Amino acid sequence: MPQYCCVPECKSRQGGHNFPKDSGLRLKWRVAINRVCSKTKRLWNPGRYSVVCAKHFTPSDYRETLTGNYRCLKSTAVPTIFNFVEKANNADPSVTARAERAQKRSELLLENVPVPDIGNEEVIVTEPGEISDAVEAEEIVKAEEPVQAGVQCSILTDAGSKYSVQQFVDNPDAIMYYTGFENYEHFTFFLKVLGPAAYSLNYESKSLSVEDHLFLTLIKLRLAKDDKDLGFLFKVSSSTVSKIVNTWVVFMYYQLSEIDFWPDKQTVQEHMPTDFKAKFPKTRVILDATEIPIHKPDNVADQSATFSTYKNRNTLKAVVGCSPRGVCTYVSEAYGGSTSDRQIIERSSLLQDKTLFCPGDSIMADRGIMVQDLFAGRDVHVNTPSMLKGKSQLEPDTVIRDRRVASKRIHVERLIGLGKTYKILKRELHSKKVPLGGMIIKVCFLMSNFRRSIVSKYA
Repeated sequence: MPQYCCVPECKSRQGGHNFPKDSGLRLKWRVAINRVCSKTKRLWNPGRYSVVCAKHFTPSDYRETLTGNYRCLKSTAVPTIFNFVEKANNADPSVTARAERAQKRSELLLENVPVPDIGNEEVIVTEPGEISDAVEAEEIVKAEEPVQAGVQCSILTDAGSKYSVQQFVDNPDAIMYYTGFENYEHFTFFLKVLGPAAYSLNYESKSLSVEDHLFLTLIKLRLAKDDKDLGFLFKVSSSTVSKIVNTWVVFMYYQLSEIDFWPDKQTVQEHMPTDFKAKFPKTRVILDATEIPIHKPDNVADQSATFSTYKNRNTLKAVVGCSPRGVCTYVSEAYGGSTSDRQIIERSSLLQDKTLFCPGDSIMADRGIMVQDLFAGRDVHVNTPSMLKGKSQLEPDTVIRDRRVASKRIHVERLIGLGKTYKILKRELHSKKVPLGGMIIKVCFLMSNFRRSIVSKYA
């Protein structure tokens, strides 16, 4: 039976190469072929038997086998040859319309929006994880954020020059330090993912390229630099820096939200780590709550709504979910720090969207996320560590089970640690940026999907 190439406008029936199992490389293929689902208008998700024919790969994408009888596609290859490349400059009307909607939304959202008022509600405090888990997560964060003295000082070599990403095309260490991406090619790939609408945004500053607007924004997120500092580097005013960052955060929020990161059950099963599948095969998502510090609001009601008894300060709080393989599949809206984990999930699409889970699925979470009753009616089990409930100690079998849960639940802690290598999530968020806090949180965590996986396929 002939296999049709899935690339738009390609009529090849000679079969081809299956999509890679690695989630990051798979996403690169999806973006490269630029196929959109007609129903959802989102990036098309390939099926099990979808293939890309050899016409879309260059000779350098292949390597010869030892016998020399046939060629094998390299594990890092991405299709690059397409008939529709010439039409890329003519933006799809739907894409243009979406860009216009994003621009209008950004103009509205950049006004002062109050923090959601959910004060004086019961707060459920999440118990801290085991010390060994926290240490391991911290080590991973440090490994993902290499900082070299040469990179830190490189910007001072020519005080008179305007800062630009083009200065670091051949300096992957600098690109990693300033953006979180591995190299310049990785950076431009992410810009391509954001789509042609990135070139349709309105700016007051025409002195910077689109690449440098994104570069400036990523430096703001990655290093939490002051607007005035960035203004000196890029030779623009601090007010212009603020407008660029705000516009791009809103834009990235809506563009990344267009990508369906929630995998179907079959995809989760295919990519589930070996040991995870042996112990918790029905798991669809691992959940945990995270908080970011914010400047203390002037309004007393907002102070109460955002005060976290767990952090003992004013915060914004969101629930983050990842697949067993460590892909960020869910980020909730952000609420004041006084909101309980349960209240956030009650308001979330995890509960409202009936299509996300199948009967028999399992959610893994910390013991502080007490939502078993909310999902019981849908035959979805919430797998959390046991609580004593008046007992002096737990049964040995229960202790062993809880340790197994903790060893797998740490995947979401690793993801949160990776997301918080964007230091804007760790430092006190300025009051002018608080209205965008929820968008900043979601953008930083979804960008972790474009970085190297932190969970082994054998974990």
